[in-house]
Amino acid sequence: MPTAPQPVLHPGTGQPVGPDDLAPLFPMELIGQEVSEEPEIAIPDEVLDLYRLWRPTPLYRAHRLEAAIGTRSRIFYKYEGVSPAGSHKPNTAVAQAYYNKREGRTRLSTETGAGQWGSALAFAFQAWGAEIVPSPSEDTQSGRAILADHPDSPGSLGIAISEAVEDAAGRDDTAYSLGSVLNHVLLHQTVIGQEALAQMELAGAFPDVVIGCVGGGSNFAGLAFPFLREKIAGRDIDVLACEPAACPTLTRGVFAYDFGDTSKLTPLVAMHTLGHDFIPAPIHAGGLRYHGVAPLISQLVRDGLVRAEAFLQNDVFASALVFAGSEGILPAPEAAHAIHGTLQAAKAADEAGEERTILFNLSGHGHFDMGAYDRYFAGQLEDVALDEDEIARALHAIEGLPVPA
Repeated sequence: MPTAPQPVLHPGTGQPVGPDDLAPLFPMELIGQEVSEEPEIAIPDEVLDLYRLWRPTPLYRAHRLEAAIGTRSRIFYKYEGVSPAGSHKPNTAVAQAYYNKREGRTRLSTETGAGQWGSALAFAFQAWGAEIVPSPSEDTQSGRAILADHPDSPGSLGIAISEAVEDAAGRDDTAYSLGSVLNHVLLHQTVIGQEALAQMELAGAFPDVVIGCVGGGSNFAGLAFPFLREKIAGRDIDVLACEPAACPTLTRGVFAYDFGDTSKLTPLVAMHTLGHDFIPAPIHAGGLRYHGVAPLISQLVRDGLVRAEAFLQNDVFASALVFAGSEGILPAPEAAHAIHGTLQAAKAADEAGEERTILFNLSGHGHFDMGAYDRYFAGQLEDVALDEDEIARALHAIEGLPVPA
């Protein structure tokens, strides 16, 4: 990266956190990966052995989609929906399960938004068994406080993270596992982009545009980071992050120090944020309903290496159905944001008289989201776009926190 990311700060002292601060939550190997400056970290044989159940994942040329929209551009997609959990999430779930088990952890707490991360971690820890407690819950002080103030709360990733961190910090036998945002999670996901680089070479092509959806940022980073390495080395690549207009963290948030959770239990991280009190509308792309974005992605946006666009959910679902009708895969609503961004990029290229090669990450299938598609067909999906007053109110939460350099 041209600019080093800002240090993570202890919320009590305002000083950079050290390994001892994180040890109650994470195994030391993952803490080492979190701060490592090594360009590559070897994948353990035990992790590779489990990856072989579904990796490498396929990369497809979307011939029928190209024909359906009448574009001159070539469209490729990397399909992560072939994993046991139906998404990209097992790439890091398996790695985190391995490192926690090796360090003797017997219990894990986590959050999940749309459910892909929770199911992926349950798959990875199946030998231990899994007990699932939904969030907000009465089992934690964080959950009880939210429910007391907002009995009908739709929940959010920020709330779920608060509960999971509280649970892990209060028990010696429990580690915390995060499905996105952190450096080591993004690292594990780069297996997607590493494979895609090799597969594009086999196809005799290289992308002009690389696209992914962004909530916390793990699937976007997984595809984009290996290609950003090529961009930093001089390749001309447009890298696009697609987010929902209902939670426009990159496009309308600010780059600031903020908590990663609603109850302010996490360290302070420098990232694009809408404020830790922000509760997104209950749109159907549940995995994108997060007030912040991974610090590494935020820094890359700040440096101009990644650009971002926000889309309304009805437009996203319309593009999802164009893709499903032509390619035969029903996409998850989260991944459909990348599809919509791809169709917009192809349209822009056609209008400019250009033929571009576009690669996007289809991070998961939509088999668990049929209710959302039913609501779309019934005309019941609401387009939510925040006004400036809503954003300003949400950002009051970060007043008084440290300011990034």
